[in-house]
Amino acid sequence: MTTAEEDDRRRGKIIVLGANGKLGRMVCRLWPSRGELITVARKEGAAEVTWKPGDDVPAVLATETRAILALWGATSGVLSDNARLAEAALNLAVAVGAPQVVHISSAAVYGVADRALHEADALQPVGPYSVAKCDMEDAIAAWHRGHGEAVRSIVLRLGNVAGADSLGQSLRRRPSVALDRFADGTGPQRSYIGPVDLVRVFKFLTKDIAISGAYNVAAPQVTAMADIVTAAGMDVRWTSAPPGAIQSVVLDTSKLGRLLPDLRIASSPAELVAQARAA
Repeated sequence: MTTAEEDDRRRGKIIVLGANGKLGRMVCRLWPSRGELITVARKEGAAEVTWKPGDDVPAVLATETRAILALWGATSGVLSDNARLAEAALNLAVAVGAPQVVHISSAAVYGVADRALHEADALQPVGPYSVAKCDMEDAIAAWHRGHGEAVRSIVLRLGNVAGADSLGQSLRRRPSVALDRFADGTGPQRSYIGPVDLVRVFKFLTKDIAISGAYNVAAPQVTAMADIVTAAGMDVRWTSAPPGAIQSVVLDTSKLGRLLPDLRIASSPAELVAQARAA
């Protein structure tokens, strides 16, 4: 049985931080009940509210809020912003009374392995971006050690989001796409999720304010990038994979599956392409 306060929170708004970023734009475009969202960006643009850490919290954010989607972050430039922005999202949650923050991490935090990657695995980041995401997760854990669990954090280690990854950019720009070919004759494979399915995951998570912890988020099956290119009606230009190229990133999504047993997440190339185009 839920309390009256929990019921009120579940009916509250969802603040989307980073609403003008690549992922933020996709999510806001696909969200089925746009009136549920308050969109926030650090720079003026399409978002309803312009706000950045250090500014006074606008009155419009001090509403009944059930969750914060912290979709902001840095993929290049000052990568340490990832940790700083995660802390800022948690501080904002305290300021507006939001019980839950959804943070976006990455499959990159695991490093390279020849098996499916599980949430319980030790993180072994390779490269500046994955190190920055690990630092972000450490910053979230440190914040909770200092502030407790009045605000709950959900950390989503995303696989490739169709349309938002580097392959999606290549599909928009070129009549053909270059992919690495490895020694066994095949190309890269990744755990993917389409943006439509990702919004469904967000919808579920923000309905239950008791959920917390880290979750791998992707389809249960991997998808070959070459098949996505073909499904998009384009040609593959094969190049020899350079040393250090990663052939396969596979996420074990059984923990998410137990949480959302009725949610089907697409992995077929045609469905991924369709969802990317919808977004």
